[in-house]
Amino acid sequence: MAVKGDETRARLIEAARTLVEAKGYHGTGLNEVLAMAGAPRGSLYHHFPGGKDQLVSEALTAAGREVDGIVVELASTAPSSRDLVKALLAALADRMVAAGYAKGCPVATVALEVAATNDVLQPICGDIYAGWQRALADALRVDGHDAAEADELAATVLALIEGALVLARAGRSRTPIEQTSRRIAKLLGTD
Repeated sequence: MAVKGDETRARLIEAARTLVEAKGYHGTGLNEVLAMAGAPRGSLYHHFPGGKDQLVSEALTAAGREVDGIVVELASTAPSSRDLVKALLAALADRMVAAGYAKGCPVATVALEVAATNDVLQPICGDIYAGWQRALADALRVDGHDAAEADELAATVLALIEGALVLARAGRSRTPIEQTSRRIAKLLGTD
């Protein structure tokens, strides 16, 4: 029985993740999550006694881990931080296009919508972004940047990536991502 319960829980998280990224926190209803997951209402309250905030927290955490995995995989083959960022932007653009522009950054929609007012979700969003910034800073340090410069460059690069994803999604075009990729390469002191 535990396996079935684990599967139901995973389906609920995945449904919430998909819907929240596409529609935002307020645009995603629990009935819609249940329908997409094919789960009965009682399972929601059984697996997520903290309600919608707990479900969305776990969905955001899962989405953050997905991007972490992409970064780790790309970092293992990218010869430089520039190449890592270019590959990351390409992967995020491919993900966005494949979803018909319903997906951008898996955290941004919630961060923009509720991070200022929701004390449960704000630290989740903040921790995810901080982790991504650390990963970028680590890659920059490997390229020879000192710690302070690497941290500042990582914050700048992350802000550029996030902005490019928002513009690409709003315009339903890869162009802002491609433009940002070229600018980041120049920012990092390469062609």
